[in-house]
Amino acid sequence: MLNTAIVRLVAGLLLAMGLVSTPLPAQTVATSAAPQPQLLRIRMATFSAADLDAVERDYGRWLGYKVRERGVVSPELAGSWGAPRAAGRAYLLMSSDAAPDVYIRAVQASPAALALPYRPLTTYGWNGIELIVDDPDGLHAKLKDSPFRVIGEPAPLGAYPSIRAFQVVGPSGEVLYLTAETGDRSRSLLPLPNGEVGRIFIMVVAGPDIEALLDFYTTPFGLTRNKPRSVPVGVVIRAQSLAPGTGLPLTTTRLAQHGNLIEFDGYSANAGPRPLPEGDLPLGIVSTSFAVRKLDALKLDWLAAPQRLPGLAYGGGHAASVRGPAGEWVELIEE
Repeated sequence: MLNTAIVRLVAGLLLAMGLVSTPLPAQTVATSAAPQPQLLRIRMATFSAADLDAVERDYGRWLGYKVRERGVVSPELAGSWGAPRAAGRAYLLMSSDAAPDVYIRAVQASPAALALPYRPLTTYGWNGIELIVDDPDGLHAKLKDSPFRVIGEPAPLGAYPSIRAFQVVGPSGEVLYLTAETGDRSRSLLPLPNGEVGRIFIMVVAGPDIEALLDFYTTPFGLTRNKPRSVPVGVVIRAQSLAPGTGLPLTTTRLAQHGNLIEFDGYSANAGPRPLPEGDLPLGIVSTSFAVRKLDALKLDWLAAPQRLPGLAYGGGHAASVRGPAGEWVELIEE
């Protein structure tokens, strides 16, 4: 078996080719001395949407996602986010049949948020939702005629040609990374898609200081801290108008359950904070919701006290949110 250093070196070389932004999951090797990860899995990604009807139509027709719940943001949920102005706003909860309990939630954006400038991959916070898919080339061809705008063409991971990925921007400015294992999936480190488009398996967070991101996500949550590498990520380079080949710091870490990771990106000086109306939600990907065992085991500065929140996504468990160092919402749900 390749040791940790070799795996990281290979992953860095593949990423440096600019094929995809996601490192090989194999780069994180657990040891007996490693702390137990407190983040179990990704349960949900939430983004703001200008048109919920368009989200329902587009995610349903092109990605096969189905509406599991419709509702309005309760005062309790808005308070949990520290965003009281979001109360009463409509939302959709969608998922694939392949993983019906891993959700994408779209919340109606406010006029105040829609009036602010926003360009994908140019602001701090959550910047990418990575979905496992069955056939990236077939899906890429299908999405050419869709509202999902392709920003990165399907490409193999160099010496691992069975792993392919491409990237799109959704109708609300949310960035999706679409990745597949096209070889022997029984031995792959990627999760099974179990359909044309499966569940979220990586969330991408970016900020001006990658070390601050790593401090926040590794120390309190017991995740392995991996050393960042300088990687020229094509979609980020183009979005931020950087010179071709410009390297930016990047690394990943695994959650407790197989096929669940966080990617950390250090952004250039051409990026900046995401515009945010006071007491409201920003545009783009607002939050990532993670499953945890016990909230009271975590020593965090909650935006509001943990409570049982209404809605299918919470499953009757206690939930609470914190703000990360790049301004991103991190929602934690007991299961």
